[in-house]
Amino acid sequence: MCGRFVITSPPAALREMFGYIEQPNFPPRYNVAPTQPIPVVLLQNGGRHFQLMRWGLIPSWVKDPRTFSLLINARSETVREKPAFKNAIKRRRALIPADGYYEWQDAGGRKRPFFIHRRDGHPVAFAALAETWMGPNGEEQDTVAIVTAPASPDLAQLHHRVPVTIRPEQFARWLDCLPNDVDDVMPLLKGPDVGEFAWHQVTMRVNAVANDDAQLLLPMTAEEIAAEDAPAAKKAAPRKTAPREDDGQGSLF
Repeated sequence: MCGRFVITSPPAALREMFGYIEQPNFPPRYNVAPTQPIPVVLLQNGGRHFQLMRWGLIPSWVKDPRTFSLLINARSETVREKPAFKNAIKRRRALIPADGYYEWQDAGGRKRPFFIHRRDGHPVAFAALAETWMGPNGEEQDTVAIVTAPASPDLAQLHHRVPVTIRPEQFARWLDCLPNDVDDVMPLLKGPDVGEFAWHQVTMRVNAVANDDAQLLLPMTAEEIAAEDAPAAKKAAPRKTAPREDDGQGSLF
């Protein structure tokens, strides 16, 4: 899946890559999270446009967004059938510029974050689906979800699913929502090839959405990892020295 991502490339470079008309000036983001406004590229009136949308798709038929589950990802295998996505896959396909994303791996009972990025350092384009929700009083909210697919064997070491990335030569094919063309774009909805992406462990500061700085991307040394683990190890020690009768009971995460 994809629950946090990074966008650090200069705005001018992204405009050249994606070919949208506007020239927005936005700061680098090192910890983009669901419900936040994110850059999205769509085809409208014959041209590509940059637009900010809320990350977390709300289908147009939803009556009250407060009672609807947050849809930050859309599984490629079911986008044609799921009521939340079957309209968007036909009519509102989009791209999300990014420079990488975070994934968490369970290691020793703790979730450790990793930064995943193209091995060549280039930005990527996440395949996305967009919807505009309209409220009863005429209010509108543009929303979007990232399409995911099964991971390649190397990335599956971290998580069994990955964001779908669209290559620049396929941008037009994905964005041009022509009548009855869904069959044509479905082959694009796959994970990166083996070896295309690299990753390294990063600080657990990324767990807190409020942290949004370049230090989050730095590889962790063995000493830094041990330092982050130290507080948890001290808290766990008393349970070993004074076991209780109900020791071993699991707790739900």
